[in-house]
Amino acid sequence: MKKLIAILASAIFAALPLSACGEEKDELRLLRINEVTHSIFYAPMYLADSLGYFAEEGLKIELTNGGGADKVMSAVLSGDADIGFCGPEAALYVLLGGTSDVPTVFGQLTQRDGSFLVSRNEEPDFKWTDLKGKEILAGRQGGVPAMTFEYILRENGFTDEEINFNFGVSFNNMTTAFIEGTADYCTMFEPSASECQAAGKGYIVAAVGEASGIVPYTSYIAKRSWLDSHEELVKGFLRAMLRAIDYAESRPAEEVAEKLYAQFPSTSLNSITTSIKSYTSIDSWPNDMVMTEESYHRLEDIIDSAGELPGRAEFSKLVDNRYAKEVYGQLK
Repeated sequence: MKKLIAILASAIFAALPLSACGEEKDELRLLRINEVTHSIFYAPMYLADSLGYFAEEGLKIELTNGGGADKVMSAVLSGDADIGFCGPEAALYVLLGGTSDVPTVFGQLTQRDGSFLVSRNEEPDFKWTDLKGKEILAGRQGGVPAMTFEYILRENGFTDEEINFNFGVSFNNMTTAFIEGTADYCTMFEPSASECQAAGKGYIVAAVGEASGIVPYTSYIAKRSWLDSHEELVKGFLRAMLRAIDYAESRPAEEVAEKLYAQFPSTSLNSITTSIKSYTSIDSWPNDMVMTEESYHRLEDIIDSAGELPGRAEFSKLVDNRYAKEVYGQLK
């Protein structure tokens, strides 16, 4: 009998850690994030999950794909998502349209355009002026990728008549259309750009993000009322993200790729590795996740230059850097 009791006691105590783990998991706060698209460009967000940084902050992330910045913002405004992850211009448009609960940017993940210009020919001495008279696939008309590219061309002296964009191909089909013979140049995000070059179907001649300068490309946005009532949760989220950014920038790309593979199972480890190298080489992610006022006004200039900006708004009405600054100061 004593032996039986001892065995039962051992079994009970052995089960206790598992029970405790289960309770701890149940206590994680659910955070619903609607992302504009699923891309290696946003690697730190997926790393924060796979490395357990979110869980360490007591968070469980529910990630949904909005399939467009307008849909992301709709999810935030309707309450279907706690946080929207998309270009800050989506929040700017809502702010200019008038709302009693302002969508507020509280953290920035990417600070450059993440696309690369691919040519049909090798061009080791490529210059932006080489694009005059050439047909270019650069994204959806009115979309930030196309507007940023147009801004670069204007900064390099192009007139309206010298800019020849083909808007007849949807964003998701541009790479396929280029490979099949449409246009002279095409902008591609990773891993499409590197894979196209590896297959001998094109040649990367420029990084769009290097030419555009620092631009707030994708950010985390939430309603002001939600931020005010979830400040500690927001700080925990940013803490996890800042640790993930540091990991992505300081560890070998091969190691980072292995941690990302579960998020991109149809992409080879080699392609993910190359993509990480491409994005770290152009300084894609800000170490502090703080949006600068200078970069915000550059984004307004880009949209205005394309004739798509209905008006300008004060930086302080759209962006709240307090949380990111506080958390970054704690982690330094």
